[in-house]
Amino acid sequence: MAALLWPLIPLVTGVAASVWAWSTGRRRPGPGRHGTWEDLDRHQRLRTALGRHEHCQAA
Repeated sequence: MAALLWPLIPLVTGVAASVWAWSTGRRRPGPGRHGTWEDLDRHQRLRTALGRHEHCQAA
């Protein structure tokens, strides 16, 4: 009988996660950020700025 209860653990976990997502307003799973390209541009500008700063110190 105990072996039959093991499949209930993932089932209960999935139901609990679904209820939590529904109650917090996250209807779609995954990150809710839509500014992926803006984040990439900001990251590249930061890497460029840090690279220049390190280059200036070495010279």
